[in-house]
Order: sequence, then C-alpha cells, then structure tokens
Amino acid sequence: MSPEESLGSVKKSRMQSVGLALEELLVTAQKQDCLTIGIYESAKLLNADPDGVVLCVLAADDEDDVALQIHFTLLQSFCCDIGITILRVSGVQRLQQLLGAVHANKNQEDHGDLHCMLVTNPQAEHYRLQEVGTYCQESRGLNQWVPELVLQER
Repeated sequence: MSPEESLGSVKKSRMQSVGLALEELLVTAQKQDCLTIGIYESAKLLNADPDGVVLCVLAADDEDDVALQIHFTLLQSFCCDIGITILRVSGVQRLQQLLGAVHANKNQEDHGDLHCMLVTNPQAEHYRLQEVGTYCQESRGLNQWVPELVLQER
C-alpha cells in the first residue's frame, strides 16, 4: 500500500468514526429534547438563545438549491460570529432514517426539514459531542472553514 493510499484509508476511517459519532449524538439529543430541527426553527432559536447552542449541522445533498445555499450562508456566518461549531453533511436520507426512527409515530412534518439542526444544552455533555467538535477543529486547522462529512447509507 502506498503512503497516499494509507493516508486516504486513515482519513476515510476517521470520517466514518466521526459520522457514527454524529449520528449517535443527534439521536441522543433528539431523545433528550436537545435537538432543534428545521431552518426556520433554528433561526428562531439562534435569535432567542444563541448561548445554548453547541453544534449547528447543515445537511444538503443538492448543491443547486440556491435558496438553501443562501440560508446556509447566513446561518454559517451567524454561528461563526458567535463561536458555534458548524458541520456540513451530506446524506439527508440517512438523517431521515435516524431521526425518523426515534419518533416513528410522530407526524412527518415534525422532522421533515432536516437541512438545519441545532444541538443544545451544553450542560448535558455527550462524549460524542467532543469527538465531533475535535473533528471540526482539526478541519478548521486545515483551512476548511466549514468542515464537511458524508453520512453513509445503511
């Protein structure tokens, strides 16, 4: 195995580990009622209580949606200005599987807009939050302003 292949394998393994950590974190946050889902709902929360937000997850598989990209830019700017960790993910269908399974009997509208999610309640330090935060910090150290992650379908 060449050094480039080895490095690529390590990076892929790291991304898979962080992806699993993020999935666990989001499911746990939703069960603990510490997850705000939806662009509009997230913007309202950021306006009302930005200090309670510890992670902003922006999810999109379609880069051609101009309106969504404008919302993302505004949310990213706001979060960056006040020091909220931001993570951009692709794999909206995987998020639907994860977060829809937690409340399968709830109305579809309750978790229909998974493009933006905010994790709140910093007092409930979840060990997976630290792993996701470390990944984001390392990515920023590599000049990736908004770290990206691909969630794997299962």
